[in-house]
Amino acid sequence: MASLVGRWARATPIPPAVWRWLALVAVLGTAFGGGLGFGSWTRACTAGRCPSIGVLTEYVPQQTSKVYAADGRLITELGITRRTVLPLAEIPPALRDAVIAVEDKRFFNHSGIDWIRFFGAARANLAQLRWAQGFSTITMQVARNVFPDRISREKVLTRKIKEGRVAIELEQTFDKDRILELYLNQIYLGSGAHGVEAAAQRYFGKSAREVNVAEAALVAALIQLPERYNPRLFPDRAVRRRNLVIRLMRDQGYLGRHEAEYWQAYPLELEAGVGIGATAAYFVEHVRQELERRFGPSRLYEEGLSIYTTLDPDLQEAAERSLEAQLTRVEEDSAVGGAYLGELTYQQYLERGLESGEAQGPFTPYLQGALVTIDASTGYVLALVGGRDFRDSKFNRASQAMRQAGSAFKPFVYSAAVRANRPLSYIVNDSAISMLQMDSTMWEPKNYDDTTFGRMPLRRSLYLSRNLSTIRLGMELGEQTVIGEVRKYGLTSRMRPYPSLHIGAADVTLLEMTAAFTSFANLGDRTSPIFVQRVEDRDGRILWEPSVRRDEVMDPLHMWLVVDMLRDVARRGTAAPALFRAGFTIPSGGKTGTTNDGWDTWYIGFTRELVTGIWVGFDERARISERAYGSTLAAPAWASFMSEVYQRRPSPEDWPQPEGLVIRGIDATTGYLHTPFCPGETFEFFVAGTEPTLYCPIHNPFAPGRVTP
Repeated sequence: MASLVGRWARATPIPPAVWRWLALVAVLGTAFGGGLGFGSWTRACTAGRCPSIGVLTEYVPQQTSKVYAADGRLITELGITRRTVLPLAEIPPALRDAVIAVEDKRFFNHSGIDWIRFFGAARANLAQLRWAQGFSTITMQVARNVFPDRISREKVLTRKIKEGRVAIELEQTFDKDRILELYLNQIYLGSGAHGVEAAAQRYFGKSAREVNVAEAALVAALIQLPERYNPRLFPDRAVRRRNLVIRLMRDQGYLGRHEAEYWQAYPLELEAGVGIGATAAYFVEHVRQELERRFGPSRLYEEGLSIYTTLDPDLQEAAERSLEAQLTRVEEDSAVGGAYLGELTYQQYLERGLESGEAQGPFTPYLQGALVTIDASTGYVLALVGGRDFRDSKFNRASQAMRQAGSAFKPFVYSAAVRANRPLSYIVNDSAISMLQMDSTMWEPKNYDDTTFGRMPLRRSLYLSRNLSTIRLGMELGEQTVIGEVRKYGLTSRMRPYPSLHIGAADVTLLEMTAAFTSFANLGDRTSPIFVQRVEDRDGRILWEPSVRRDEVMDPLHMWLVVDMLRDVARRGTAAPALFRAGFTIPSGGKTGTTNDGWDTWYIGFTRELVTGIWVGFDERARISERAYGSTLAAPAWASFMSEVYQRRPSPEDWPQPEGLVIRGIDATTGYLHTPFCPGETFEFFVAGTEPTLYCPIHNPFAPGRVTP
C-alpha cells in the first residue's frame, strides 16, 4: 500500500500553491489544538471544579474496624470500606516495587504526568480512533481515588485534565513516599478490599507486612482489573497476570533472573475457608449492635477501631458442630425423642426455600437451637450460636428469644429454700394439685411422666425434676420470695407471682439463664456476661475496657449444698443418661428443662470453669417430637459439645467441700435421723448446727407417741 501511495505521489506532483495551503492548515490546526488544549488546561479547575489537596495534609482514609477473637485471630471487619492503613515503612519493598513496575515505572522520575507514556498512548489512541490506552500515573490515580466525588471515572478528556492538574499539585506539595503511601492504602483490589493490607488479609490471611514476592506481585496484578483477575474465581488468569508483574520487576531491575523464575513457579496459596466470622455470625452481630450503641455508626464503621472480643474460635466451631449434629438427629432419628413433628427439616427447607431466594422473615419453620458458653470466673462469652443459619434468619435465639425455661428454672426455687434454712433432707409432697384460678378454671399441673411419688426429700425432688413437689415448695416459700431469689441471680425478665412460676412459666433468654448459672459454678458469685475485652483506636489507645463483674448471690457454704443437688442431676437425675452415653465423667452439674407442652427444651450445665446453656425448639411455638424433653433433645448436645471441649483442655477438679458441713444418715421418707427400723438410709450434708437431732419416730415401734405416716 505504501509503495502504491509513493508511486502515485511521484506520478502526481503537488503544486506549490497546494503545499502552501496544506502548511497553513497545519499551522492553524496546531495553533487551534494548542489553544484548545491550553484553554482546557487552564479552565479545567476554575470555579472550584478541582478538589483542594490541602485536605490531604492530615488525610486518613476511612477504615473498617477489626474484630478479633480472644487468641488474636481476625474474625471479621465492620465498615463500609474494608481498609486498614499501613505506614509506607511497614509495607515491604517487594510490594512497593511490584506496584511501581506494573503501574508507573517512571514514578520517581516524573512530576505527576509521564509525558513519554502520554505521547505513546496518544499515538495508539489516534491510530485506533478510540480510547485504547490510558496513561494514568500513580499520582493521577491517587487524585482520582482520593477525590471520587470531584473527579469522575468516565473516559473523557476533562477527567484526564483534572487528574493531571491535581497530580502536578500533589507532586509539588508532597514527596513521593507520601503519594505512594496514599496510593497503596487507597487503591481497590477486589473482594471488597481497599488497600494492600486489606487485600493481603483477604487473599492470604496475613498482613501485607508478611507477603512474599509472589504474593506481592499478585496484589499488584489486581490493580488494573480486580474482578477479572480475582484469584479465587479465576486462578489461572490471576497467575498469568502475576507472572507478568514478576517479569516486569525483572526487566526493571527489581529481581534477578533466577529470582524471577523461582517466584513465577511459586504455587498460588490462598487463605482457606470463609473465616471465623462466618461461623460466629450471631456472636459478631451481637458485638456489632453493642458497639454501635456505645460508639455510634460513624466511629464504628469509619475510624478503624480494633475490637478484641472474648470469642474462643475452637469452642465456637465445636458448638456449631455439636448443636447442628443433634438438631439433624432429632429431625431424622425418631429414636432420639420420638417421631419428629415439624413440617420441614432444615435440609428440606434448604431445598425448597432458601435456595429459591424467597424472603422468609426473622422466624423459620424448621427446628432451631441456640447455645451459649461462658467462662464462669470472668463472664467472658466464649461461644454463642443464635440459630442454624444467619443468612436465612438474623434473629438471635440466644439473646433475643424470650422463652419459658420450664424445669431449668427450678434451681432458683430450691436455692430460695436453702436460703430459708430448709435442709436438703426437708420433705416435700409430690402429690396431685388442683387449684381454682382467677378465671374460674381449674389448674391441674402434672409431672412429666404423669406419676406422683408422695413424700420425698428436697434433693430427690430436684434431681428427678418433680413438678408437683416443686410447686408446693414454691407456694410454701411464697411467690414473692422466689421472685426475690431470681433477681439475686441477675434475671430481669418479668415474673408473674403465680404458682406456675415455680416450674418455669416466666419468659427468659438463654443468655441470662446461662449467666445466672455462673453463680453455681463459682459457689456463690455471679459473673455478668462480657463479649468484648477491650476496644482500641487506630493508634492503640484503649477506648473501652469492660471490667469483670462478680456479684455475691449466696455464701459458699450454702451454695455448695445447691450445687451438690445440681450435681445429682448429672450423676443420677434427668441428665445422667445423656452424659453417660457421651462418656462425660468430668465433675459437673446442671438442670434440664421442658415446658409442659413440649415446646421448649433446655439443658444448662456447668463445670468449675465453664457454663453452657442449650435451647432447642421452634421459632413459632409447637411441639417438637413425641418425647420432647430437655434430657433427650438438649442434654445430648451439651454432652457432645463439652466432651469435645475437654479433649483439648485439662479436666477441672470437683468443687471442694467447704468447712462447716456435717454428714448424717437420715430416713429419706421422713427427714429424721435414720434408725435400724427405717426402710432405707441415705446420707445427707448439713450446715453445722442445722442437722436433725431426733431419730425417726415413725418407723421405730418403741418410740413414745409413735405416729403413722
